[in-house]
Amino acid sequence: MNSLKDAINKNNLPSHIAIIMDGNGRWAKKQNKERIYGHQNGVTAVRNVCEAGAELGIKYLTLYTFSKENWNRPKEEVDALMNMLVVTIGNEEKTLMDNNIRLKTIGDTEELSDDTKNALFALIEKTSRNSGMTLVLALNYSSRWEITQAVKKAAGDAVKGIINVNDINEEVFSSYLTTKDMPDPDLLIRTSGELRISNYLLWQIAYSELYFTDVLWPDYSKEDLYKAIVDYQNRERRFGKTSAQIKKC
Repeated sequence: MNSLKDAINKNNLPSHIAIIMDGNGRWAKKQNKERIYGHQNGVTAVRNVCEAGAELGIKYLTLYTFSKENWNRPKEEVDALMNMLVVTIGNEEKTLMDNNIRLKTIGDTEELSDDTKNALFALIEKTSRNSGMTLVLALNYSSRWEITQAVKKAAGDAVKGIINVNDINEEVFSSYLTTKDMPDPDLLIRTSGELRISNYLLWQIAYSELYFTDVLWPDYSKEDLYKAIVDYQNRERRFGKTSAQIKKC
């Protein structure tokens, strides 16, 4: 059986892929299981996507792991998610090291439990010298929170005279975001058939290509990622220009 991987143009890869991993709960319901069962099986999809991205040469992969709004879910589910996260982080060290993947995080980590923070930052340190793909976990993240924090920091620096208000432009503002050290996503993928952005990287995806699939996250495979990348490569990215202008470049 031929793989879509063979159809991918290695000279036109998205530098940064962001994914909204959706559908764990519905997948579990189909199996007549509790929602946490879906989250547990979603870990396999994370591993597959990380390995596929690293093999292709994707530079950045950002996964929407837990949003600030997710705290509003039933306490039992949130507690189980946090416990699972600690275990998963520990178990995935080999995957990250074997694939030369560096781990980073964006989000309000101060609100996480000590166990979660300790496991997370220990693995970030262990993988810090890896030079392949950077895996970014958007953890306790929301874009409105991020933008609000950036505004506060920029306003504070303006009051202190560190920056001049009139000098604030898109580039300066971006330097206050948690993603300041990485390129904006070229491709945003959402699984499970939902057609929403869900407060995810709102500033950064201004010109990202959006790709929606009905596949529930626990079923998401390397082939599904290859399919999204092939679709991306068949699009014309104009960034506000006309098609004729792009073809002249």
